[in-house]
Amino acid sequence: MNLISCEKLEKSMVELQFSVDAETFKKAVDVAFKREGKKYNVPGFRRGKAPRHMIEKMYGADVFHYDAINDLFPAEYEAAVKEANIDIVGAPAPEVVSMSEADGVTLKVKVAVRPEVTLGDYAGLNVTKKVHTVKDSAVDAELGRMQDRNARLLTREGAAENGDTVDIDFEGFVDGTAFEGGKAEHYSLVLGSNSFIPGFEEQVVGHAAGDEFDVNVKFPEQYHAEELAGKDATFKIKLHEVKYKELPALDDDFAKDVSEYDTLDELKASIRKGMEENASRSADQQVENDLIEQVVNGMQAEIPQAMYDARVDELVRDFEYRLSQQGLKMDMYLKYMGMTMDQLRGQFAEQAEKQVKMRLAMEAIVAKENITVSDEEFDEEVKRIADAYKMEADKVKNLVDADAVKKDLAVNKAVDFVKEKANITTEQVEDEEKA
Repeated sequence: MNLISCEKLEKSMVELQFSVDAETFKKAVDVAFKREGKKYNVPGFRRGKAPRHMIEKMYGADVFHYDAINDLFPAEYEAAVKEANIDIVGAPAPEVVSMSEADGVTLKVKVAVRPEVTLGDYAGLNVTKKVHTVKDSAVDAELGRMQDRNARLLTREGAAENGDTVDIDFEGFVDGTAFEGGKAEHYSLVLGSNSFIPGFEEQVVGHAAGDEFDVNVKFPEQYHAEELAGKDATFKIKLHEVKYKELPALDDDFAKDVSEYDTLDELKASIRKGMEENASRSADQQVENDLIEQVVNGMQAEIPQAMYDARVDELVRDFEYRLSQQGLKMDMYLKYMGMTMDQLRGQFAEQAEKQVKMRLAMEAIVAKENITVSDEEFDEEVKRIADAYKMEADKVKNLVDADAVKKDLAVNKAVDFVKEKANITTEQVEDEEKA
């Protein structure tokens, strides 16, 4: 490989031009012929037995040249990138400038590179830490949720009320014909949960166990099943059982039953403490977000689209993995949601842009402040990962990319640096009472 030029273009793109000598190219063509020649038909010869010059005469003199270039390109391109000392962040777009077995090959490649970053202010930034006050009503609301989770379900004699749980059989019909997915037996439904089509649950209220009746509804215009969207439907219902919640009394016995505390006051104090800690953590996170936003807003960089696209790719892959953990496939999810892959990618675009900019800004601070990560810090991170996944530290160390982990740790230290140097004012904020 001979590097001819490395020209900087707009938007953090570069154009590499490099050549491959004639001898190397000729050998690659010979290899390509031996591998690909058997695919060509030449009259008068059995498949795979035609001489090279006959194939070239029939299909063109350069018939094996592009196969040879494809074989050579990865290693030759990597060597050119290394010699040019550039940090690529996107896929290359190669173009053949010249090509012959006598003179070799000259290639031109356009590729995105990591942009040069000019930082603005990142030390001594001003930010307000807004800590939300935990009100008695919030503690009482959480206590109420605990009370609800520990309620007993008792059989109701009489008409079902909002909040009751009913056991029903149902079958749905549109224009007198039963539709797929519209039938179930002994379905448990909480009235008022709004888990069914609007109007369905309201029409079950007032009926008692043993009743058989019809529920008339209209599917939403934006319903996920297109064949049902906007259609009038009738559900035939058989109500087997109605149950209501009996809430436990909020007293010391309740505290003993649901927690490690002996009194209700102690339980409430614990709830308040947990809420205050959550509020403080949330406030700290918002401070961090505000500071990073200030750093990013003060940063100057021509960020190539390839970096955003690559991050979107990563977010989509992560999303697909999380779907698979729930037993779902991406194509089925897209079909159910009525969206295309491009639309899904669009949903991640803003998040990807923020993350790319944040990463570039923090990496620039790492470089400017000479932030390093020690072997001890790396080992601590490996141990943290090992503990999280219940694995041996040595096994984790062999699996992870040490350089990548150290880069992530350095970025985290850069964030800490910005926070340590910031002027943080704390302000107590009271949430408005909800009507």
